[in-house]
Formats: sequence, structure tokens, C-alpha cells
Amino acid sequence: MPDTNSNPIIFYDGVCGLCNRLVQFVLKHDRRDYFRFAALQSDLASEVLQRHDRDARDLDTVYVVVDYAQPAESLLARSDAILFLLKHLGGVWKLASLGKILPRTMRDGLYGLVARNRYRVFGKYESCMLPEAKHRAKFLDAQ
Repeated sequence: MPDTNSNPIIFYDGVCGLCNRLVQFVLKHDRRDYFRFAALQSDLASEVLQRHDRDARDLDTVYVVVDYAQPAESLLARSDAILFLLKHLGGVWKLASLGKILPRTMRDGLYGLVARNRYRVFGKYESCMLPEAKHRAKFLDAQ
């Protein structure tokens, strides 16, 4: 079991160009060193998603695990996950939490449209990206 000190873990599609850009975005703007990462294709993601009755083969969804391995562990998906991570990046990104005023069905509908077209628009890699050495400890599936 990885030691995350209850840092939220972002599960992302490791071969998706858009998802990899999201990870790079979070690494750049996470000034508090708050987030950790693991590919949806990892054993860690599979284990956590099973606990929450989610299918680890569903690569169309980004997840954020809050309070990993704690009694209050929760799993945020799709637009809720994106809004959570933007809010916790702080600064101007916190304004994204205003997206909560839209109904989840509307937010997730837009999320689904992007997710269905992400490989075509942003590309697909042959394998998961390797993090730079300075960020490697943040990637729980690369240790």
C-alpha cells in the first residue's frame, strides 16, 4: 500500500494525450505538492476502483481518490474530479469551482463528449508516460 499521507490520487488514462497533458498541467500548478498520480492501467487503480464498484477497464474517466485507505475514502469521477483538482490547485484555478452551479448531468455530458473524442483530438501513446526524475515519487505506480 503506497504511503500518500492522504494526498489525493489522480487516476488517469496513461496512454491518452489529453490525460497526460492534464497530469503535466497539475504538476506545473500544484505548488503545495498536494496531488499524487497513478495510471488507470495500474494495479493500484484496479484495487481502489474495485473497492468502489467501478470498472478499471473504463478508461474514459478520470478519478480522484480522496483520503486513500482511510475510513472516509471517497472516489470522485468525471467533472467532480476535475472541479476538485482545479479547486485544490488554488489561485485563479479555484474559480473553476463555480462549475458546480451546473447540474452534474450537464457537466458530465460535456465531459463525456470530450472523453469520447480525446484520442482523435489529442492522440494516443503506445505506453504510459515516464515521469521526470524530480516528479517520480508522486507517481505511485512508478515506484
